[in-house]
Amino acid sequence: MRAVGKAPAIAAALLALATACGGGAVPPVREATRATTGTTGTTAPTPPVGPSSSPLPSRTGTSGASAQAQGGRSGKPLAGKVVVIDPGHNGGNAAHPTQINRQVDVITGRKPCNTTGTSTDAGYPEHAFTWDVARRLRPLLQAEGATVVLTRPDDRGVGPCVTRRAVIGNEARADAVLSIHGDGAAPSGHGFHVILPGLVAGHNDAVIRPSRRLGLDVRDDFHRGTGLPFATYTARNGLSVRTDLGGLNLSTRPAVFIECGNMRNRGDAAKMSAPAFRQRMATALAAGITRYLHG
Repeated sequence: MRAVGKAPAIAAALLALATACGGGAVPPVREATRATTGTTGTTAPTPPVGPSSSPLPSRTGTSGASAQAQGGRSGKPLAGKVVVIDPGHNGGNAAHPTQINRQVDVITGRKPCNTTGTSTDAGYPEHAFTWDVARRLRPLLQAEGATVVLTRPDDRGVGPCVTRRAVIGNEARADAVLSIHGDGAAPSGHGFHVILPGLVAGHNDAVIRPSRRLGLDVRDDFHRGTGLPFATYTARNGLSVRTDLGGLNLSTRPAVFIECGNMRNRGDAAKMSAPAFRQRMATALAAGITRYLHG
């Protein structure tokens, strides 16, 4: 059995670091020198299944000896690990419809290169939300010893295409890939959910099981750290499985998406628009990724 007793200590350390950062100003993010990756554009709506009264148990498993050895040598739990963070969409997408609407092959079909994403009713855009959470998450993981790669260097560009975002993670040989999004569902629905890759035989077979473990850890720590409920309008127990997302279909590394909340819901939008709550989200995501990688 894995040593789950370390999780509270990891979460507490990350919370202390986030508090030290003040939850406001975030260190500038330099463009990664290695190739960078990500996942598909905004998620298509899935049939509503409603909330479940019996959440799935947290995943358990054996610890990786190599990860523990690296952590022991450096004193940091994520030493030697590579994490790719994919902030969904981009600030320049709306001004370049021809580029982002170009169709790309995601194995199970063809989809636009990228999309503009959604926004709150007050106009706070998804691309700005995902970028801010990603740049808050990056230093938290770096403080734990991880090498962190972003799929885009700022919130002013176009794309990259969902296919290129996946390649970035593959080329970086990421130990974990997290694509950050905000949903644009009916205003009556609220909460978050994590999207896992469905099996696309002959393409992502090897990463289905580790991606599920990553998804469970991210789900559990995000729920615990933010207090947000599992989505009431889609998924089940905060998890859904999809085969229409290029970032998951094309990834050869463990990868998941998270829809951090419904930006069209008044309550979720208020939280997602608040810098302090975005810091809380980043801290929770760091705890989940650390739990998965440190085992």
